[in-house]
Amino acid sequence: MRKLSIPYFPERQRGQVIITLNVTNQIDQILAERGFISPEEVRSVTLTNVLVDTGATLLCLPSSVITQLGLAQRGEASVQTTAGLQQGRIFKNAELSIEGRQSTFDCLELTEVPYALLSVLPMQRLGLEPDLTNHKLRLLPMNSEQSYLTVL
Repeated sequence: MRKLSIPYFPERQRGQVIITLNVTNQIDQILAERGFISPEEVRSVTLTNVLVDTGATLLCLPSSVITQLGLAQRGEASVQTTAGLQQGRIFKNAELSIEGRQSTFDCLELTEVPYALLSVLPMQRLGLEPDLTNHKLRLLPMNSEQSYLTVL
């Protein structure tokens, strides 16, 4: 597992949350579980200084990370950015592990910034919530008495 260090944000603004997460190629993980490849062949990266972005919907990874993980492209989509509407490539089977919770997500390729963004949809599915005062993620309850997962 290679560790990718992304530039630190020294001018951390009030409410900015920076985290560390692991991303694994889920297809590699399945192949290893079934004995087709060795566990050492599973492509995985630890990303530090990932910006929590409550304005983004999809997990966003730099091109270099997507290439390193060998993620397959799902397609393209129009994406609203600060620079206006642009075309972006969507990749599939990025398995995230954060704070002991994990799930698999599609991700948007970032071509102009070297850091990753953790967006709203992965946070919701993993039961994570930004704690803006303390600059960290808060785990929502998941125990025998209460759960962040709902079906109504």
